[in-house]
Amino acid sequence: MTRRRALLAVGLLGLPAGCSGDPGRVEPGHAHVGAGLVSLAVGDGLHQTEVGYSLDGLQVREDSDGDRELRLRIDTADGAVTDFLEEQAERLHLYVVDDRLEVFRHLHPTMLPDGTWTAPLDVPDAGAYRVVAEFVAVDPGGNGDHVVLGKEVALAPGDPGDTVGGDDVVEVSVGEAPAVGPDGRLVLLVRDAAGRPVTLGTWLDAYGHVTGFDTATGAMAHLHPLDAPEVTEDGTALSFHSDFEEPGDYRLFVQVRVDGFLHTVPVPLTVRPSA
Repeated sequence: MTRRRALLAVGLLGLPAGCSGDPGRVEPGHAHVGAGLVSLAVGDGLHQTEVGYSLDGLQVREDSDGDRELRLRIDTADGAVTDFLEEQAERLHLYVVDDRLEVFRHLHPTMLPDGTWTAPLDVPDAGAYRVVAEFVAVDPGGNGDHVVLGKEVALAPGDPGDTVGGDDVVEVSVGEAPAVGPDGRLVLLVRDAAGRPVTLGTWLDAYGHVTGFDTATGAMAHLHPLDAPEVTEDGTALSFHSDFEEPGDYRLFVQVRVDGFLHTVPVPLTVRPSA
């Protein structure tokens, strides 16, 4: 089932409060800056246009050396958007996944003066990919509109790159799976290869970054930890708030920093029906 909403549980960084007040408009969620707050974004990455914002101009350019660059704009009826707020230390997050959810890229592009975003891109195989853009745009009232847009793109073979398989240094597993509903709780356990708890550093203003995709629809769910990590005998525990609308299977891409290095680990998750 298509999910029209992406869940964003903001741990260390929240969003400005307020709404634009336009009559009849579907409003994205807002939250005050602070720990442990939840902000609901409009969109789940399955649609190119949401609440007046569109992901446009998507293309992949390749130079004579074979290096590729991803380019896109965020447009409204008034033209390209150039005013964005930072969310998780960046003004725009790009996620690139293949249709098998075996290739995952988390990119932080650079915006040109005309509103075009660019980022280097390498993927290992030709095929169907989805580009998902997550951002907080400043609306005419000065508030932040938190939106997630997506569009499919076909890519030719590139550098060998990496699929997202197991990690030789870090292991991540589900300690507690969430149930459907507004008060769900996800606990992830992070360990080293010997099964011992690890010390987590921060990346993008948080101790962990989780981007999940519904294995049936490709809809994105993006969660951030609510609290600082807790060392337990089962591993270093990270807790997340969740508000899944339907039960189902997800493939999570968990990104954590250990010993100064960023690790991306895939984790299967089954969201349980409510009791």
